[in-house]
Amino acid sequence: MTFGFIGTGSMGGALARAARRRLEGGQILLANRTEAKAAALAKELGASLSNNRTIAGNADYVFLGVKPQMMGDLLAEIGPELRIRKDRFVLVSMAAGRSVADIQAMAGGDYPVLRIMPNTPCSIGEGMVLYTPGPGVTEAEVQVFLESMAGAGRFSPIPEKQMDAGSAVAGCGPAFVDLFVEALADGGVACGLPRAQALEFAAQMVLGSARLLLESGKHPGELKDAVCSPGGTTIQGVRKLEEAGFRGAVMNAVIAACEKGGNVK
Repeated sequence: MTFGFIGTGSMGGALARAARRRLEGGQILLANRTEAKAAALAKELGASLSNNRTIAGNADYVFLGVKPQMMGDLLAEIGPELRIRKDRFVLVSMAAGRSVADIQAMAGGDYPVLRIMPNTPCSIGEGMVLYTPGPGVTEAEVQVFLESMAGAGRFSPIPEKQMDAGSAVAGCGPAFVDLFVEALADGGVACGLPRAQALEFAAQMVLGSARLLLESGKHPGELKDAVCSPGGTTIQGVRKLEEAGFRGAVMNAVIAACEKGGNVK
């Protein structure tokens, strides 16, 4: 079983690292437009440096880790290799806004396509990966993918029509959270904390709060209320966030990302 990654940028690299937690280095093929980047990752993982056409012609799972705008050119390049294959393979697309049907049309065949939306925390095994098996992808192939990529974090099946919405939350969300953590740290610095300490406090707080939410099963509003003592400091901070339209701003960020995902050209 071989997993080939075409594109070893932030997302492709994160998934390759996740795959290496379950697969042997020899089972992982890496290619990138800038070969030096793929070579560095191959050395790090003990994986094999390859190229687009070799991966397209040989890997059991071909990960298409390029930007949506570049997908057409990539599939045109590797299309001839895909067409002459007689063995079974699955195309794994992580391109925002590109449907299973889009990938098949650009590839020039009704190939099995597994559409996924991972996020950058996959690189440390704490990711959230959404997936939609296209027509022709067998349950066995989905299970091999899930077992081999289990080192990425959590996985959730999702109807393709909801992929843009899921991507806006799970895929774009790390950037929103990073912005929030940076703002928290800036506030701490404004109050006199050293920068490094403020960042540590903010990051660990977010990590712990997320785990508490997932493991307790409680509604976030209930957990928020547990911190807000009557007449206390936290409720005053919450009041200021509400005055600034914090929740509305976050909702609008998700909606904007979702709408953009549905209109990728």
